[in-house]
Amino acid sequence: MENCIINSPLGFTKIVGDNDGITQVTVLNSEEKVTDIIPSELEDCVIQLQEYFDGSRKNFDLKLNPQGTDFQKRVWELLQEIPSGKTISYLQLSKRLGDVKAIRAVAGANGKNPLWIIVPCHRVIGSDGSLTGYAGGLHRKKWLINHESEYKQQSLF
Repeated sequence: MENCIINSPLGFTKIVGDNDGITQVTVLNSEEKVTDIIPSELEDCVIQLQEYFDGSRKNFDLKLNPQGTDFQKRVWELLQEIPSGKTISYLQLSKRLGDVKAIRAVAGANGKNPLWIIVPCHRVIGSDGSLTGYAGGLHRKKWLINHESEYKQQSLF
């Protein structure tokens, strides 16, 4: 398993993966040394994240290999269907999964998403339109939603 650290507008970011795909992208809450030489297995991910942050990429095209339960993987697959610049509620996500009563389990799987930004868990908000819990911190969730918004001059949150 290869890993690297890059710098992003939201902090240092750790990427982990191998030839089977990217298993983890995590924003760190500490300062880290940026990796000098990016492992070849992670180069596409680094490039696509840089393109995302500079505004030239809305969708990722990477081989992913997140580790989780079958249920979590189903939720993460549904998250990838939320278009850039759009948000949905946890209830809507539960309905897409086919089980309205699974809202807490869906929220739990969302919170365990190992592929920050690439699997866009930041696009899930409360039914009342509020920003709700986010493992990376609500300030990052707000930044990401505004970054993806078509209307840059006005802040959604």
